[in-house]
Amino acid sequence: MTEVASNRTVPLARRRVPPEESVHAVRTFTDVMATRRSVRDFSPEPIPDQVVESAIRAAASAPSGANVQPWRFVVITDPARKRRLRLAAEAEEREFYTRRASPEWLRALAPIGTDWRKPFLETAPVLIVVFEVHQGPHSPKPYYVKESVGIAVGLLIAALHHAGLATLTHTPSPMRFLNEICERPPEERPYVLMPVGYPAPGARVPDLPRKPLSEVMVRC
Repeated sequence: MTEVASNRTVPLARRRVPPEESVHAVRTFTDVMATRRSVRDFSPEPIPDQVVESAIRAAASAPSGANVQPWRFVVITDPARKRRLRLAAEAEEREFYTRRASPEWLRALAPIGTDWRKPFLETAPVLIVVFEVHQGPHSPKPYYVKESVGIAVGLLIAALHHAGLATLTHTPSPMRFLNEICERPPEERPYVLMPVGYPAPGARVPDLPRKPLSEVMVRC
C-alpha cells in the first residue's frame, strides 16, 4: 500500500474586503505606483535598516515554484565593497557600450541617457543584490526560478517605493563578479543589482511615457 503524505494546512488569514473598499484600495495602490521611476541620482543620506529588512520580508512572501523560495538578498552598505562593485560593474559596462551592444540596442537606450559610468553604485547608501538560488550542497532543486525571483523583485520594488525610497534595476552583463564581491557560492546566480536610497535633491528622470491600459490589457 502506497503511503500518502498528509499536507498540514492552516486557516487563511485574510478578511473579505467589500467591493467598494477593494476598488479604493487598488486605486490608491495604483496611484502610488504610478509615481515610481527608475532613479540614477541618489542622495548619500542613510536609510533605516528596518525599512530595508521589512521590504525584503515583503519580497520573500512571493509565491515560488514548489515553495522552494529560490532567492537570496544580499544587502551591501560597506563603502569599500561598494567601491569594488562599482569598478567591476563599470568594467563590464564599458565593454557593453563599446563592443557588445548592437547599434539597435544602443539606439533603444539613447532616450534613457545611460552610459558605462555608474556612480550611483557608490552614492546610494544601500545596494541589494538579488541572487537566484539553484541546487547546491545546502539548497534543493528549484522550479520556475526566474519567474519566482522576478515576482519577488517586483514586490521588493513596490515595498521600497511605498517607503518613499528610490530604486533602480541594474543588470551589468555578465554579473558573475557579484559572487566574489558578495562572497556567495556558485549555485547562487546574480539576478539583479538594486541601488536603494532617497533621490538626490533636484534629481531628474527621463520623460518616458507608459503605455495606456488599452495597449496592455486585452479582454477575451
